[in-house]
Amino acid sequence: MSQQTLRMVLVFSAEDQAWIRRSSIAIPPFWQGHEVPPAQGDLLRIGGRQFLVRGRVWEHDGEAPTLKLYVGDAHALSDTVFG
Repeated sequence: MSQQTLRMVLVFSAEDQAWIRRSSIAIPPFWQGHEVPPAQGDLLRIGGRQFLVRGRVWEHDGEAPTLKLYVGDAHALSDTVFG
């Protein structure tokens, strides 16, 4: 039996997509090699900002399963400096 590779796609808001593109931020392969997929409520740190996984959608394109992860708007709570 061959093992299928689960593909995961992060889905960002239009504003966050623009920020990622402008900042030339590379999205790391967070779950490459892991057997457990991310869950709703998981946090991701990308480019100094954090994103909350708000929803998941499973799809299959005829070749392999895909897990789309819808993330909330970026927050930089721990990176914010006042004064």
